[in-house]
Amino acid sequence: MKEEHRELLEQLRSTRRVLVVDDHPSFRSCARALLAAEGFEVVGEAADGATALALADELAPELVLLDIRLPDIDGFEVASRLLARDPELAIVLVSSRDAAEYGALVDASGARGFVPKADLSGAALEKLLA
Repeated sequence: MKEEHRELLEQLRSTRRVLVVDDHPSFRSCARALLAAEGFEVVGEAADGATALALADELAPELVLLDIRLPDIDGFEVASRLLARDPELAIVLVSSRDAAEYGALVDASGARGFVPKADLSGAALEKLLA
């Protein structure tokens, strides 16, 4: 990759404000560390859908990394509510399960895509956001 392209990617990543939504503190912590190391700005974390909805209004993230299985409201419903408020918001769904288990729900959710938790990286997110 050309150096000018690397610099542009770094600039884009540094402007990405991310809200991480997952009910497992260990995943939120790992995602925060990984994304911060790759130039993203993690502006907040939420352990459930209701908190995610409130924090999205308060923190105005550009990207929501959203677990599908939450203790109160599932990620599909959270995505629907967030996109109704802000259709330009980028949402990437994550799960420890395979995307095939959710079938067409991922495509119908309005999210930019799906990343298995084990495959989370800045590059995987950038590919979906491009």
